[in-house]
Amino acid sequence: MKILLADKFQEAYLDVLQKSGHEIELKPNLGADDLPNEIQGYECLIVRSTKVTKATIDASDELNLIIRAGAGVNTIDINEAANKGIFVCNTPGKNAIAVAELAFGLLLSIDRKIADNVSDLKNGQWNKKKYSKAEGVFGKTVGIVGLGDIGLAFAERANAFGMQVLTVAKQRDPDTEKRLEEINVEYCDSQKELLEKSDVVSLHVPANDQTKGMVNSDFISSMKENSILINTSRGTVVEDAALLDGLNNKGIWAGLDVYNDEPSGSAGDFSTEISQHSNVYGTHHIGASTEQAQNAIAEEVVEVLNKFENGVVLHSVNMQKSPEVSYTISVRHFDKVGVLANVLNQLKADDINIGHMENKIFEGAVAACATLHANKCPNEEIIKKLNEIEEVIQVSIKGR
Repeated sequence: MKILLADKFQEAYLDVLQKSGHEIELKPNLGADDLPNEIQGYECLIVRSTKVTKATIDASDELNLIIRAGAGVNTIDINEAANKGIFVCNTPGKNAIAVAELAFGLLLSIDRKIADNVSDLKNGQWNKKKYSKAEGVFGKTVGIVGLGDIGLAFAERANAFGMQVLTVAKQRDPDTEKRLEEINVEYCDSQKELLEKSDVVSLHVPANDQTKGMVNSDFISSMKENSILINTSRGTVVEDAALLDGLNNKGIWAGLDVYNDEPSGSAGDFSTEISQHSNVYGTHHIGASTEQAQNAIAEEVVEVLNKFENGVVLHSVNMQKSPEVSYTISVRHFDKVGVLANVLNQLKADDINIGHMENKIFEGAVAACATLHANKCPNEEIIKKLNEIEEVIQVSIKGR
């Protein structure tokens, strides 16, 4: 494949890609406005933080895969990619430990005022009396909003420091439930209850329509006075005005790695009321930026590419989760050339659309079974014609 890397990429895995026969162009200094003029001719685009806009997708002519080297895909116009039939994949969970470590580092820094300690010491100031005043995190209650890979990693680290972990009760997969049970997580009936009970609240949610502005005035008003808010997810989940009110009037402290209206590049001027507030300990959106995490992400990018070349789409984020279909048509047939083409032609004649299709071959490669999810049931005449196809063994239809 001809691949454009529009961000930095681990050198060792760059060599892996090249040795796999891919044609690689590494252009880490490209910005969102540059991509539309660069994308033509490339089959795959790999990005970390560079935005992939509608303009880039519209300008592409060969593009069929976009890989986000990381978890969040809010910098990619996934809807426009879906409209153009371009797969968007990510590498979920590979940065979980790195982000969880930073989140906990922010918590400890706030509790022990580490950044202020360092600053005063560098400026020749010694103030043991001032900095001896710290609560400590042992025995404190931490509420976690968002228990994906990062939230779980943070929960396990909080438990190791002797904190009581809270989360909102909901149905989760067995592996997650087991990990939560091992660290004695307590469940709350609502987010409001979680906020009211927590000394620390840590956010680990994706950026989407459901989470945008979730930290609003109601959220802040439910938090304890002098409590701590940690956000290493996305800046858009916080309403700045609400957080400022909490900082100013409730004594809330915030440990932030992400912000609204961050600079698009890796360096630049950035100053807001939030970032400059005395109750805010901030870092520069570096949660995933460890060598361990970047190596794990790069390795997964290689895996996504390898799978894609073998017809498997790994970690796609813009495929329909449940096809909007009403009927499942199962066609057992001999594994001969043109059988499925004949089947689809018959369905087309009845204006039947197939939302999803899978064909599995039996041992020995004599027979196969095609499963087609359709928007409507074929009429009796079409069913008869399907069964009359010479290579078809049997047709069965089930409604949903």
